[in-house]
Amino acid sequence: MLITEGYAPYGEYQTWYRITGDLKSGKPPLIVAHGGPGCTHDYVDSFKDIAATGRAVVHYDQVGNGKSTHLPEKGGDFWTVDFFKAELHNLIDHLGLRGGYCLLGQSWGGMLGAEFSVDRPAGLKALVIANSPASLKTWVAEANRLRADLPADVQATLLAHEKAGTTDSEAYAKATDVFNQRHVCRIVPMPPEVQRTFDAIAADPTVYHTMNGPNEFHVIGTMKDWSIEGRLSTINVPVLLISGKYDEATEACVQPYADEIPDVRWRIFEHSSHMPHVEEREACMAHVSAFLDEVA
Repeated sequence: MLITEGYAPYGEYQTWYRITGDLKSGKPPLIVAHGGPGCTHDYVDSFKDIAATGRAVVHYDQVGNGKSTHLPEKGGDFWTVDFFKAELHNLIDHLGLRGGYCLLGQSWGGMLGAEFSVDRPAGLKALVIANSPASLKTWVAEANRLRADLPADVQATLLAHEKAGTTDSEAYAKATDVFNQRHVCRIVPMPPEVQRTFDAIAADPTVYHTMNGPNEFHVIGTMKDWSIEGRLSTINVPVLLISGKYDEATEACVQPYADEIPDVRWRIFEHSSHMPHVEEREACMAHVSAFLDEVA
């Protein structure tokens, strides 16, 4: 399988990308937008499997993360949805894909994909929104509901450290792991590619802490009031929704996408939480590939 890596200049910055397969295969390539905000491409690496169907797959690290330019000095006024939308447009044009491409966004990447797609961008053929909320207020409400089912001592530890402002403590991290093992990735220990992303966030948490907060359920960053509800009806390409039965992106989080997008279908993976692409890899890749082959 042909693998190509490079950098797309984005203003003063560099966006790292990797192409698995041949962009000129005849099928519109699939661009994969990772989550966070502030993750890396590593934990969604499995989507490269789709290249075996003859459709090239493009992974990239959003600026601030992974192999792209890091900017630890930047604050909340810099890290915006518009910044990352413009970066995605820039990558598409750099790779010469404006004639036709598909987009898959996982978690925050799906939120970004939705924001990108409501503008009806030129060349977009299909969209996959994987494990993404349509509103972070709903996300937080649902996360608190899931959190209430954690063991009482774990809940007490989380609350005590949040009140004390010590969410960077080891005890808080261990309590967070209990939530993650139920609702983020149910494979324990995490697969190496998933662990690489968590390690990368720990090494440079600039984007994640600024836009999100210290973890998946204590959302205190600049995105905390984000919502795309009421704006989704302008999406004019076929859309596949993916989520897991135990997903932190619960059915209530995903429902607005199903309600508002005109051409939409939804698959819930029964043995997965937030990462069906890892937890049920083969079934997830088959389902996404079949969708893309049908509509693009």
